[in-house]
Amino acid sequence: MKPHLTVTDRAALTDASELIVRFGAHARSEAALRADKSRDLGNILHFCRWRQAERTIDLLSDEAVTGTVH
Repeated sequence: MKPHLTVTDRAALTDASELIVRFGAHARSEAALRADKSRDLGNILHFCRWRQAERTIDLLSDEAVTGTVH
């Protein structure tokens, strides 16, 4: 079972969606690469942004229903 994920803002969904459109099945890897690069440059804000995008891609790619359904 995956841990519960909270999407904190619309930007995370936008970043994840854009990566999925552009990179398809490799979107998660692209987000991870961007996070790693940001971390290496010492840019903690962009590191967190791309890690959130990576987790959001996982959420959007999962076909199982988790959490509350409205």
